[in-house]
Amino acid sequence: VQLQASGGGLVQAVESLRLSCAASVTIARVYFMGWYRQAPGKQRELVAASTSAGVTNYGDSVKGRFTISRDDAKNTVYLQMSSLKPEDTAVYYCKVRVSPWATDYWGQGTLVTVSS
Repeated sequence: VQLQASGGGLVQAVESLRLSCAASVTIARVYFMGWYRQAPGKQRELVAASTSAGVTNYGDSVKGRFTISRDDAKNTVYLQMSSLKPEDTAVYYCKVRVSPWATDYWGQGTLVTVSS
């Protein structure tokens, strides 16, 4: 499984940005797809996740501002980020787990920088 994340960049606070993660596998029945982020000096944290059961989860700090979605025809998962804050600055990674017992696959990360 290969994942190609893109869409990061430098934006100002309150602006929006959309990240994309293109997968090399059919994602229609993938067990788990998610976005994580890691800021300098901090641990990697869950931002948003989507499961094959249709469940979505969000980190507390992004609820109401970020939305995860997927386009099965393009084998791509998106992260729409709105009302960005400087504290959202981090490298964002996408992760895929094909089945509950499978290994995790990570994308290469895309840097998001939010200026105040």
